[in-house]
Amino acid sequence: MLIPGLISISFRNLSVTEVIDQCRANQLPAIEWGGDVHVPHGDVEIATRTGEATRAAGLTVAAYGSYYRCDAEAKQPEFGDVLVSARALQAPVIRVWAGTTGSADTTAAKREAITSDLRRIGQLAAKQGIEIGIEYHANTLTDDPDSALTLIEAVDHPNVKLYWQSSNGKSAEYSLAVLQKLLPHVSHLHAFHWEFSGDDFDRRPLAEGQADWQKYLSVVATSPRPDRAIMLEFVRDDSTEQLADDAKTLHAVLKNAG
Repeated sequence: MLIPGLISISFRNLSVTEVIDQCRANQLPAIEWGGDVHVPHGDVEIATRTGEATRAAGLTVAAYGSYYRCDAEAKQPEFGDVLVSARALQAPVIRVWAGTTGSADTTAAKREAITSDLRRIGQLAAKQGIEIGIEYHANTLTDDPDSALTLIEAVDHPNVKLYWQSSNGKSAEYSLAVLQKLLPHVSHLHAFHWEFSGDDFDRRPLAEGQADWQKYLSVVATSPRPDRAIMLEFVRDDSTEQLADDAKTLHAVLKNAG
């Protein structure tokens, strides 16, 4: 089942209450709360209050979007702080990052350290009934589908999964092939549409990429998961009006995905 939602960092300028209001207005029941602004790592009081407010509004906490990078050399939150916030939020998934360098630039020793740390935090989170989801992102070990697949297989822990989003600067056909390869390991997805010109990009309305997203989600629909969310991100101009349009597009795509 695919559940439409929103990543709270799409609107860092809005309060928790305002993010919830936007989700209700646009029928986006799932929220990934970010660990930088809305639910800071380690602040149990804010996490508790945010989770309660989300559920009171009839919405679901889909995940806790942390900035933990599985790299001892990186400046980052302690995983213990991330875990207590996720538990207080009652988030079923914690999003983390696979290091700070791209797969081609990461030494074998660093890859092994990241792999071991992912296994470690997967075990810690499992004790709390929380899953780990690795961000699929450039400049990490998940910047390439083969590297991501090698990583998840090396971690070899049922509690550690992958996120997915379309690949920056790549064709829709490339992104679709990546999705098909990684789908058995994918938990949640991030949805947006960008146009690229060299290294420059422009956030565009999701409607301009509707045909691509129809292909993506039709594939995802073939591999059901009871709590998989597809959450909007990178809304053009950080506009709530654009969010409303993107939400309509997402609902239309989900209706036709089967």
